Amino acid sequence: MKAQIRKIVTVVDETLVEQGREVSPAIRRAAAIAVIANPFAGRYEQDLSELIAVGEELGGLLAERAVAALGIPGDKVESYGKAAAVGENGELEHAAAILHPKLGAPFRKVLGKGAALIPSSKKRGGMGVVLDIPLGHKDAAFVRSHFDGMEVRVSDAPRANEIVVAVAVTTGGRPLPRVGGLQVSEIKGEDGLR
Repeated sequence: MKAQIRKIVTVVDETLVEQGREVSPAIRRAAAIAVIANPFAGRYEQDLSELIAVGEELGGLLAERAVAALGIPGDKVESYGKAAAVGENGELEHAAAILHPKLGAPFRKVLGKGAALIPSSKKRGGMGVVLDIPLGHKDAAFVRSHFDGMEVRVSDAPRANEIVVAVAVTTGGRPLPRVGGLQVSEIKGEDGLR
């Protein structure tokens, strides 16, 4: 493995009641987070292929952990997202190298599909920085009920020379959605939009 992983954290969030109304079935969201060494911390590097390869490794590893935490088969996941935060000696392009070129394919493989773009965010921050992982339906970006997010943090990361990388998966959209748009039952899953 190319990634030098210091720790992996898994978080599960389950919503049972919203505004006094039962959410049935409960909506579960899980995130798997890796804290890794940043091989390019503190210096400019033109070739970021090492981080691109790390992203490919983490895409499968973290997706497997997050799906296992939900306790469902990968093909039953409805939404997904990804995020990364670099420590103070990193640059946003380091996070982009991990998240964008190759993390998606192994992530989707664990889920069995994933026609829609994987929503993402990146930032720089110190230890305990909050990652807001944007979420969207894995097969149809226009499903408004699944426009959501999951907030996670690791109290002792990222250190100055580290990167925190997270993926999130869900069993459904927001609790009690009612703003219209494409319904899950209407998804065709062909173009990633509808």
